[in-house]
Amino acid sequence: MVHHLTADRVESMARNGQAVVVDVRESSEYKRGHIPRSRHIPLGQLLARLREVAKDKTIVVVCQSGNRSSRACELLQQAGYRHVYNLAGGMNSWKGALD
Repeated sequence: MVHHLTADRVESMARNGQAVVVDVRESSEYKRGHIPRSRHIPLGQLLARLREVAKDKTIVVVCQSGNRSSRACELLQQAGYRHVYNLAGGMNSWKGALD
């Protein structure tokens, strides 16, 4: 089961170092603007790059609308990650700063 967090909650968690944000969008999307300090791992590369995502951290996954990130959350959960959340509405719902 995928759990969702609002953009306001994710912004607070990311700013306070309470979560690692993993952006699973494609490179061109990420380059147009992303959540500050987010880690870019396109969905198609996620399983091959799992070692880059710490299992002992809270992980928030983001894409453009929330669909790809929801799938990424499922993949992470299947790989044994316990504290995984999806940004509800994806970047479409993000009102915070961008890098």
